[in-house]
Amino acid sequence: MSGLGAERARLQLRNDNKGWKKWGPYLTERQWGTVREDYSAHGNAWGTITHDMARSKAYRWGEEGIGGISDNKQHVCFAFAFWNHRDHILKERFFGLTGAESNHGEDVKELYYYQDSTPTHSYQKMLYKYPQHTFPYQKLIDESKKRNRQEPEYELLDTGIFDNNEYFDISIEYAKADEQDILIKVTVENRSKVAAPITVLPTIWYRNTWCWGYEKYNYKPLLTGVGNSFIEVDHRVVGRFKLYAEDADEFLFCDNETNFQRLHHSDNLSHFTKDGINDYIVNKQKHAVNPNHIGTKASVKYTDKIPAGGKKVYRLRLSNVTQREPFADFDQVFEDRIIDADQFYAELQKGIEDDNLRSLQRQAYAGMLWTKQWYYYNVFEWIKGDPSMPKPDASRKNGRNSTWRHMYAANILSMPDKWEYPWFAAWDLAFHTLPLARLDPDFAKRQLAVILREYYMHPNGQIPAYEWSFSDVNPPVHAWATWKVYEIDKEMNGGKGDVVFLERIFHKLLLNFTWWVNLKDEGGNNIFGGGFLGMDNIGVFDRSAELPTGGHLEQADGTGWMAMYSLNMLRIACEIALENPVYQDMASKFFEHFLHIAGAMQSIGGDKLNLWDEDDQFYYDMLHKEDGSAELLKVRSMVGLIPLFAVETLTSEMLEKLPAFKRRVEWVLNNRPDLANLISRWYEPGKGETRLLSILRGHRMKMIMKRMFDETEFLSDFGIRSLSKFHKENPYKFAYEGGTLQVDYTPAESTGDMFGGNSNWRGPIWFPMNYLILDSLSKFSDYYGSDYEVEFPTNSGEMMNIKDAARGVSERLLAMFVPDKDGKTPMYGEYDKFQDPHFKDSHLFFEYFDGDTGKGLGANHQTGWTGLISEIIRQLHGKN
Repeated sequence: MSGLGAERARLQLRNDNKGWKKWGPYLTERQWGTVREDYSAHGNAWGTITHDMARSKAYRWGEEGIGGISDNKQHVCFAFAFWNHRDHILKERFFGLTGAESNHGEDVKELYYYQDSTPTHSYQKMLYKYPQHTFPYQKLIDESKKRNRQEPEYELLDTGIFDNNEYFDISIEYAKADEQDILIKVTVENRSKVAAPITVLPTIWYRNTWCWGYEKYNYKPLLTGVGNSFIEVDHRVVGRFKLYAEDADEFLFCDNETNFQRLHHSDNLSHFTKDGINDYIVNKQKHAVNPNHIGTKASVKYTDKIPAGGKKVYRLRLSNVTQREPFADFDQVFEDRIIDADQFYAELQKGIEDDNLRSLQRQAYAGMLWTKQWYYYNVFEWIKGDPSMPKPDASRKNGRNSTWRHMYAANILSMPDKWEYPWFAAWDLAFHTLPLARLDPDFAKRQLAVILREYYMHPNGQIPAYEWSFSDVNPPVHAWATWKVYEIDKEMNGGKGDVVFLERIFHKLLLNFTWWVNLKDEGGNNIFGGGFLGMDNIGVFDRSAELPTGGHLEQADGTGWMAMYSLNMLRIACEIALENPVYQDMASKFFEHFLHIAGAMQSIGGDKLNLWDEDDQFYYDMLHKEDGSAELLKVRSMVGLIPLFAVETLTSEMLEKLPAFKRRVEWVLNNRPDLANLISRWYEPGKGETRLLSILRGHRMKMIMKRMFDETEFLSDFGIRSLSKFHKENPYKFAYEGGTLQVDYTPAESTGDMFGGNSNWRGPIWFPMNYLILDSLSKFSDYYGSDYEVEFPTNSGEMMNIKDAARGVSERLLAMFVPDKDGKTPMYGEYDKFQDPHFKDSHLFFEYFDGDTGKGLGANHQTGWTGLISEIIRQLHGKN
């Protein structure tokens, strides 16, 4: 295989996570502090297993590591540990702060980058920057605890540990010679002016399946060392492998079993516990490792002194085939896989001439691929407890996720961030699938399908949100993502769409749509609530909790989301109906759903209450009080922009092919004038009628765009803010018997603790919402054409069509990632170190961005939805 055909051919061999994708970066970066590993009485996940405990605790539900890989069920795991000869522990896992330790929620305190990957992981590369001086574990904790919510986070760069370039650049690379023949290369470069020692520990181990008391899993596999040449791997599920190590100092063995003596002052089940290699290297405890060179965890030990400015390369090979000369073809295989990767991306990036933009996009894709994780969570067993373990507290039966006992996840899933959010989040996942569809359409489609399976979706139709609370409500974006992935896949397949995929997803989404209608339309009037809907602190109240005032909320965003959902389902039904006319009835169903929701947003019930405020020309949430009165909560936020997302066009060509649906549309136009005025009509010579379905038409669309494109309100130099800057000088205040609640424009981190305070929707820029805005503007542009103009920015006097205004927003989003006229990249804020020659070409992908400065905030490996920058680059500069 060669060229583009090599990687594409690998992808086409099979559409599941086997074959060339059987081995990949499926370890997490943080298993400690997760809900799955929490067996405490009070659900204190962050306190049950801490970073300090992690090296000694055998995990129940998954494994973590630095730059690691595993098979697709995580039976056999491989990752790296390092020691700079100064730290009190090995660097086996990335360090970060818990929510209680940091002033803005949990946060990783390491510098690492995903630099490259092919979709089959035939080639992968990442970079870790490892300090040569003592890692400032305690300083990061202590200084962070001193800071309040109004202060920025204390970052690793703030400690000064990188000031004199006294660190190692550690590049970790994988290249596959075949499906189960994996070459591994680690290059350690000393960036300091003096020689420095390092110990490199490539480590292989088995996930512990044998300690939990199940007869089916009482088998304990074994690793065996053969001289200093290779380690034999023998697992009855995965098979037999050899890990070859070139010029190893020695092999070290212990067991992946808990050190009960250290953690609980009780007897150990193994003489050589999980932390044995750490104790052998750091604490010089010779008895901590097995002298017989057997165990369930093993490390290859290399210790070297790297000259100033010098480097050292370490080579290994994990293969299911006996290799007489394991390193003879090593360099050639790497060269071939890198050529394959380059040619794969050359085709994908056609039209993008700028080298920096190509690098940025390719690293965004790499992050999407590196943040795959095998996610394992059997809620029934987790609540019940394991036979050989202490019985969980009785409160667990009615506690977290207790209504989700059917949930059994054991799949490769795309994570938001494998350290900060090492669990799938349903609405994040929907956005992930768009960039993933460019790389591996089958994987993207499987992601959308799996969380609708009966072992994920609740029997009542709810989609699980995330492991902290599967019952939380996320925005219903699954149908939108399904349609976008279908379109991308269709484009990549020369115009042939996967209608079977579309139909399969559609049936499951019918259940979810019904769940929304039955449970979130409290008044039965097509006006929806929904709770926090992913935007944690955007409202006056915690929208996922009972209101302190009593009563209930009618939400402009909940209703806007459902109007969008209706149109997404309508469009999917129309597409399926082109092959199976029966689905015209479903198209009609969702057409009427949309019309009733759109009509309800004009007036609620018989009181003619309206979520649209005529004075402000904007949508707001409405609070219905217990005394029967109602009040608009006049916070100018993203909530009021979401009705923009409910837009779709119906072309005459499509309607002609769907005669039954066309008759229904025409009947409504002729017999329901109250609903017909919600449908815009446009006649194009030679094409006939095009119809626009949108909550926003004419005047209201203009008013929303006018406010959205206003730089004193929503439009930032770096995209669309989540809250209007109007509230900087005019905070919204809501008085009630319990006091006064206030919403201020807060462009950076949250200054409150709602939802843990680790994200903020009161001013920052969020990629998923900006992308939905761009997608909606594209549909409006398709309908209105190039002659229809808007002012961009508002009050600038500059008139342009909607397509060009959308391009203006896209360019502002991209501006966060590229150096400005002074050579500084806005997303890195005040940190000049990122302009350093050894930093500037590697990119982080932040969770959200400062609404004024564009500085990156929150999780900094959130390639998931911030990976949408790859789509924006493609739309701005690619060959579409």
